[in-house]
Amino acid sequence: MKLFVFGLGYSSLRLLDLYADRFERISGTVRRPEKRERLRQSGHHRRLTVHLFDDAVHDPEIAALAGEADVLLVSVPPGQAGDPVLAAFGEMLRTGSARVVYLSTVGVYGDHRGAWIDEETEAAADSERAKARLAAEAGWRTIAGNRLAILRLAGIYGPERNALARLRDGSARRIIKPDQVFNRIHVDDIARAIMAAVAREASGVFNVCDDEPAPPQDVIAHAAQLLDFVPPPDEDYATAQMTPMARSFYASSNRVRNIRAKRDLGLELAFPTYREGLERLWRDGEGRRGT
Repeated sequence: MKLFVFGLGYSSLRLLDLYADRFERISGTVRRPEKRERLRQSGHHRRLTVHLFDDAVHDPEIAALAGEADVLLVSVPPGQAGDPVLAAFGEMLRTGSARVVYLSTVGVYGDHRGAWIDEETEAAADSERAKARLAAEAGWRTIAGNRLAILRLAGIYGPERNALARLRDGSARRIIKPDQVFNRIHVDDIARAIMAAVAREASGVFNVCDDEPAPPQDVIAHAAQLLDFVPPPDEDYATAQMTPMARSFYASSNRVRNIRAKRDLGLELAFPTYREGLERLWRDGEGRRGT
């Protein structure tokens, strides 16, 4: 299979870490020349070719490589002008035969005040970012039809991006908002979900999340216990100083089910709760490096 990745970011690069040998050719895009150079110099994946793409500029090779791909992975978020991949390549991709996996977010469901939701729950995006995601999902449905699998991801964590690392560098906070819960997903389980969607030629919407939505302060507390750290003090959400982006993560409180991903994709989570995920990261040295 030939793979083309729009957006070589955290999740898609982890996919290549785990499954690069499943593909005979891998190409992808980044926005900045310095990241392209870092990937080239690191020899991140010997068969990976990296190309520049953003709203203003893109390498001319992209159209041919994407057009020849058997699988397109799209992890580029929409911007103010909409989905940049659709704007640049939508008409070309409409006539293709590639399977498309689009990485979206459970944020499109809006706030259900802690209730359980699933793929049958109507999306009720209540922020501009979530509305843009819904519009991008609709655009990809128009382009790819039943060749499209939309993976709505919960909060992503994994190597170097986790509560253990934040405790170690001093950035972890225990911000308490009453009745606040949400799901998470380990990046390795995202990679498994992508490969399952490809293998089963899946179409439709799948929630990719863990089995135990939990308050964010519980995750920090468990990480502190693993590291034998004193947890950070509680902070009241109403008065805590946060950036608008950080505060936006507390805008919705949902318990998300992943039944369809397990049933139709055959997804078996390696890390069904944050506890297994953090414990594995701790065993791998996360949060203890440099001690």
